Amino acid sequence: MTWIVASMKWIMLVSGALTCTMFYAAVAPQAALRSTFGESIDGPVAEIVVRNWGALIALIGAMLIVGAFNPAVRSLVLTVASVSKLGFITLVLVYGRQFLGFQAGTAVLTDLIQVAVFVTYLIAVRRMPVSNARSQSARVV
Repeated sequence: MTWIVASMKWIMLVSGALTCTMFYAAVAPQAALRSTFGESIDGPVAEIVVRNWGALIALIGAMLIVGAFNPAVRSLVLTVASVSKLGFITLVLVYGRQFLGFQAGTAVLTDLIQVAVFVTYLIAVRRMPVSNARSQSARVV
């Protein structure tokens, strides 16, 4: 677990960059839906909802990048990102198993790995003595 704590800046940067790629849905909603789910939905409401979905996911990615450089907000950012990613994973597994063969399946897998790493970090930092946890979180790697 100590390697996760020591490497969290870089883990968050990579995770944030990957998550930010969903800004694509804000720019090209129909193309993003087809690549992610193999289907698209039409109409003005779909345009609004999918663009907003893409922007919100990209915002989570941006938060991860900011949290990588700002240890004071790191735990909050990792918690919010984990809850968001778990929400997506749950929705796909409960309502959209048929989409696992598309990029949604890849997203579920990578999000699951990211959540596992984020939660491991949060637990490890919580278990550290206060002075050690602060120095690990504030340490620039």
